[in-house]
Amino acid sequence: MRTVRLMLLAAVVVFAPALASAQTLVRDVRAAIARNDIPGGAALVTSYRATSGTTPEALAALSWLGRGALAGKDYDTAERYARDTERLTLETLKTRPMASDPNLAVALGAALETQAKLLAETGQRASAVAYLRTQITKYRNTPIHMRLTKNLNLISLAGQTAPRLTAKEFLGPRMPDMTGKPVLMFFWAHWCPDCKNQAPIVAELERDYRAKGLLVVGPTKHYGYVAGGAPATPAQELAHIDTVRKQSYNMLPNMAVPVSDEDAVEYGMDATPTIVLVDRAGKVRLFHPGNMTRAELEPHIQALIGEAGTR
Repeated sequence: MRTVRLMLLAAVVVFAPALASAQTLVRDVRAAIARNDIPGGAALVTSYRATSGTTPEALAALSWLGRGALAGKDYDTAERYARDTERLTLETLKTRPMASDPNLAVALGAALETQAKLLAETGQRASAVAYLRTQITKYRNTPIHMRLTKNLNLISLAGQTAPRLTAKEFLGPRMPDMTGKPVLMFFWAHWCPDCKNQAPIVAELERDYRAKGLLVVGPTKHYGYVAGGAPATPAQELAHIDTVRKQSYNMLPNMAVPVSDEDAVEYGMDATPTIVLVDRAGKVRLFHPGNMTRAELEPHIQALIGEAGTR
């Protein structure tokens, strides 16, 4: 018995540092990138891989090196890290599914995203669009599909006809006819604290521009769980979404809420909130993943409303 205990203790001693290292690797690499120290971040990844192998955590960290280099406009380095991340992740995916570890989706999604952004930022927008469309087809029904669609929309959706909402489930007020109306679509999730922070700003703008025709619609989707991450049936989750809507979004009593996983995929609802502005002709004028202040959002709405007076 004593021998067994000693063996278990030895295992803990050996593996605990590796586990702790895996848990902190991505954080430390991101910290290095924030200091504009790409070589320092690369050294962390190299050291980790030498002792622990090319784990999903290592791949996620490697993807951050590509993103960091892209942010610094070091396009050659960004491409190298992005391609390395893609190649190594695809090797890993030969023996395990992408859904088995969220780091795999992070790594591959970021690697493809970086390559697309690199094309767009170096004057190859058409190639970036074609690249993303190819990847979206290739990775349909995988965890990175919405991320790829979001990036395609960021590059190409503005000025295009807004994808039609196809939801069959609705919460709140009756879904309005959006034809010929300026529309603010506020994509949100029941678990999302940033969405709750965005809601009062959307409510203020809805109040101030309602008389000028602005409609606010709040699409959302199912995630398969409710409060605390407890698994839920679609019906249970729908009831939970409605509870959250009434409690945390009661400042938006006029906001219809279509619930559709398909609409979320079509709009690339990878980040929440996502704000989409659609003009009276049904064209997208703004696609913005993430929060916006009133000062940032209001000029876009004023331009949207003002179009009616210029025709």
